[in-house]
Order: sequence, then C-alpha cells, then structure tokens
Amino acid sequence: MKTVLMAAIILGAVVSFWFGVRVALGTQYPFFTVASESMVPTLNVGDLIVVQGIANFSAVTVGLKPVGDIIVFEKPPSFGSSDLIVHRAISKFQSSDGIWSFQTKGDNNANADPWTVPQSLVIGKVVGVVPYLGYVPLYIRTPLGIFVVIVLLLIVIFAEYIPTSKKQTAQAEQTAQAEQTAQAEQTAQAEQTAQKD
Repeated sequence: MKTVLMAAIILGAVVSFWFGVRVALGTQYPFFTVASESMVPTLNVGDLIVVQGIANFSAVTVGLKPVGDIIVFEKPPSFGSSDLIVHRAISKFQSSDGIWSFQTKGDNNANADPWTVPQSLVIGKVVGVVPYLGYVPLYIRTPLGIFVVIVLLLIVIFAEYIPTSKKQTAQAEQTAQAEQTAQAEQTAQAEQTAQKD
C-alpha cells in the first residue's frame, strides 16, 4: 500500500512539474533532447535543451553562428515526417498578412535547410543546455532501455511487498505466541485457584 501511495505522489509531482514548466516556458515541449549532429559543436548529441515559447516572432534574432537564435520547429509537412528539428534561424521575413517565416541552418551543415519555416511550426527557442542529460531519454527509447525500466519498476514493487509479507508473518507468529502465553498463564491461574479451593 505504501508503494502505491508513494508512486501516486511521485506521479502527481512529476505531472504537476511538467505542466508547470510548460506554462512557465510557454511551450508544449519545454525540454528536448538533441539527437543529431547537425548543431555540433554548439549542441551535441545527448544534450538536453530547455525551450521557451516565442510570443513575439519579430524579436527572433537571425544570423549565422553565433548570432542567430536556435529554434525548435516541426519539419514542414511537404518535406516528409513532422520531426522536431533544432537549427539556427539565419533569416526571416514577414508576409503581407503578418506571418513570420524563417530560413534555418544547422551549424554543422554546409548549406541552409531547403525549407522555410512558418511561425505556426515553431515550438520555441533554445534558452538553456544541460550537456549529457539527454542521453537518459535517448537510452530509454531503445528496446534495452525499455527493458531496464520495466525491470527496475518490478524490483521496486516487489522489494516493497516481499519484506512486508515477511513482517506480517513475523507479526502473526508473535501474536500467536503471545496468545499461547496468555492462555498458559490463565490456565495456570485457574489451576492455582482450583487448588486453593
């Protein structure tokens, strides 16, 4: 029971933290793991980046490394899957209807990306980096990582219940022994009372 309660408390804390960070940073993806080498040496595979939503797209700084903001965006649908990409904004323009679009480039790539990213596909800009911490979510996505997580969860669950079962058995034995001792004392008192009469 304690394990279930503790798991519920931890899960509640994680969910609250996640939603709180999403609101504070103004984006649905406040943390993201770098999975490719396109931004090396600025960002490396396994870096965990902190992403903040963009309220004013005209304020996005553009330019080649190190000037332009690094933005996270969905790859435009006309270029295949809607993967999330982390590249530097190197130029921007505003359409007549006020919509901003960005030309992007990976710092480690020779050429600019072949697409233009409209503001509707921009998740946010990178405001922080934690080196190596992103390896944890990258590892958990592998079959071996999933297996390790499942085994660890099972160990935590069973480690809690096995000692509890032994404790309950020990408590039951102590209770039974105490009852036997009490009965023996009552029998002895009854015999002493009977002998006195």
